[in-house]
Amino acid sequence: MTLRELLRVSTSEPMLTQIVIELIQLLIVGLGAPLLVGLVRRVKARLQGRRGAGVLQPYADLRKLLAKEAVVSETTSWIFRFTPYLLVATMLLSALLVPLLTTRTPLGFLGNIIVLMYLFLLGTFFLALAGLDAGSAFGGMGSSREMAVAALAEPTVMIAIFAIALRVGNTELDEIVRRGATDSLLLLTPGHLLAFLAFFIVALAETGRLPVDNPATHLELTMIHEAMVLEYSGRHLMLIEWAAGMKLLIFLALLTNLFFPWGVALTVTPLAVAVAFVALIVKVGVLAVGIAVIETAMAKLRLFRLPALLSGSFALALLAVVSFLFVK
Repeated sequence: MTLRELLRVSTSEPMLTQIVIELIQLLIVGLGAPLLVGLVRRVKARLQGRRGAGVLQPYADLRKLLAKEAVVSETTSWIFRFTPYLLVATMLLSALLVPLLTTRTPLGFLGNIIVLMYLFLLGTFFLALAGLDAGSAFGGMGSSREMAVAALAEPTVMIAIFAIALRVGNTELDEIVRRGATDSLLLLTPGHLLAFLAFFIVALAETGRLPVDNPATHLELTMIHEAMVLEYSGRHLMLIEWAAGMKLLIFLALLTNLFFPWGVALTVTPLAVAVAFVALIVKVGVLAVGIAVIETAMAKLRLFRLPALLSGSFALALLAVVSFLFVK
C-alpha cells in the first residue's frame, strides 16, 4: 500500500469515530473473552448432564488470581516475567487489526494476514521460551509440543485465508470481509467450504481445544499448553488465562467474519455498528456451542495422531487453493 493510500484510509473517517471503534473492539475482546470461555464451559456441563458453573465464573476466577501473590522462581530470567504482559499486548493489538464490527477498522491498513500471524506466533514463541525458562521437565515438554503444533498449524491458517484472498485479489482482512459481504457468490464455492473446514480445525489447535488439547486437564503426560504455564501463579497466571480467552474470541470472530461476513458494517453508523455487534454475538455464540458439542462428543487425540489431523487440515487448505484457481 502506498503512502497516499495510507493517508486516504486514515482520513476517510473522523478521528473521534476511529477512536470509538478502537475502544469498542478492545472492550469486546477484553471483556467478552471470559464470557466466551464461561459459555463454552456452561454448554459442555449441560451436555454432560452436570449443572456446571455460571457463564460469569471466569471473571471470578481471574479476580481471584489477581488477588493472589505471584510466586516466581529465583532461577528464571526476565522472559518468565515479561511473557504474560506480552501475550495480553499482542492479543489487544490483534483486536485492533481484525474486522470485528466494521470493514473500516482504524488499523485496517495494517490488518494483513501475515502481520496477524506474526503477532500470534510472537506470543506462542515467548510462551514456549517461558516454559523452558522455568527449568521444569513438564515446561520443556509442553514447549516442545506447542512449537510442534504451531509449526503444523500456522501454515494452514495462512493458506486457508490466502485461498479466499485469491478470489478477492487482496490479503488485507478488511478488504476480504468487504468483498464477501457485498458479493455473496464468493461464499457459494467449494473452495470456501474447504478453507472454512481447514481454518476451523486449526483454530481448535491454536486455542488448545479438544481434540488437540484439553484446557481442563492437569495430567502432565497429556498436557500441551497447560504444561508451559504450570510454574505461573497470581497475576501472571491471570494474564495468561485472559490472553488465552482473547485468542479464542479473536479466532472465532475471524472465522465468522471471513467466511460468513453477514451483518458486518460496511459503513460506520450507529445502527450499522449495533447490528454488526448483535450479529457478531450470534455467530460467535453458535461457534462456541459447536466447540462445546465437539469437546463433549470427542476425546483428546493421542499426541502422535495430531500430525495426521493437522496435515489433513493443510490438505484441505491446499484443495481450497486449487479449487479457487481452477473452479470458476
